[in-house]
Amino acid sequence: MKIQIWTIGKNHEAYVKAGIEDFTNRLSRYFPVSWNIIPVPKNTGMLSEADLRKAEGKVVLEWLGKDDFLVVLDERGHSMGSEQLAAFIQSRANESVKQLVFLIGGAYGLDKPVLQKARYTWSLSALTFPHQLVRLILAEQLYRACTILRNEKYHHR
Repeated sequence: MKIQIWTIGKNHEAYVKAGIEDFTNRLSRYFPVSWNIIPVPKNTGMLSEADLRKAEGKVVLEWLGKDDFLVVLDERGHSMGSEQLAAFIQSRANESVKQLVFLIGGAYGLDKPVLQKARYTWSLSALTFPHQLVRLILAEQLYRACTILRNEKYHHR
């Protein structure tokens, strides 16, 4: 199974880039992993929030393969702990999912057709985090989940 992390927005900011690269490298010991940064459409200042979500969503839906398992990060999603995330990833691997895609939406969230295409909607927290920090938290939690699956010492309980 391959893990892809898609995010809408700018490239990784310097203050999180090293951490994202570190956890992505660690995660790649367990699964092939890659990041895809979906650029914000041009002339965003001229678009309404709804039109911006629609433009971003169009790109996401074009990139998404028919067999991809899409997990969207959304504040209205289900919460799960690190051990539950590990079990979730293991279940997808057991189902022979070829590509597990985690999507971090843009500044105004995700368009309804993207949310409908998602096979799971996940909320990292009830707290609001800066977009860049969500990337780092997601990379770390995916790595943590893999260490739990392998019963390695990283995760302390």
